[in-house]
Amino acid sequence: MKNSILTILAVAALASCEKKETTNVNNSADSTSVAVDATMPATTDSATAGADTATAATDLSDQDKKFADAAATGGMMEVMAGELASANGTNASVKTLGAMMIKDHTKANNELKSWAGTAGYKLPTTLTAEQQTIYDNLKSKKGAEFDRAYADVMVTDHKKVIAEFKKQSTEGKEASLKAFASKTIPALEHHLMESEKTKEAVK
Repeated sequence: MKNSILTILAVAALASCEKKETTNVNNSADSTSVAVDATMPATTDSATAGADTATAATDLSDQDKKFADAAATGGMMEVMAGELASANGTNASVKTLGAMMIKDHTKANNELKSWAGTAGYKLPTTLTAEQQTIYDNLKSKKGAEFDRAYADVMVTDHKKVIAEFKKQSTEGKEASLKAFASKTIPALEHHLMESEKTKEAVK
């Protein structure tokens, strides 16, 4: 009888140990599974974000790219010419117009650069050959001759620029770039009006 009781107790203890080991193994497996699952979303999100950035620039239409390039070089030209007007202008209207160009076009240029950074698009960083020639010609002039030349350039440039921005606002494909063009048009039209006034003042 005593041997029977001991046998029963031994079997019960052995069963208890096996159950505990099984539980520990299962807990360990669950923990590993959770750890792996927790890392998956971050890896997937990172890969997706990289793909989005890489393909953003390639989604731009030819019109978008042409406009972005023209707006970038045109904006640079306006700021550089405005700096010349502030330094070389003799008429108060010319100096005032130049200061306006520096302020407003620097703001627009920064907005365009911000868009380009988001879209993954590389903007040009130098003037076109035609713009460089116009700038060099302005830089060579002094006094009243400079005032007249600067006013002429501002009127001509802004008529051209307004047409480019209006085209982008209707024909562009990229929503943010279209919005930038539409938002900037009123300022450009104001610039044209002030340029025409200045042109009259320095005749």
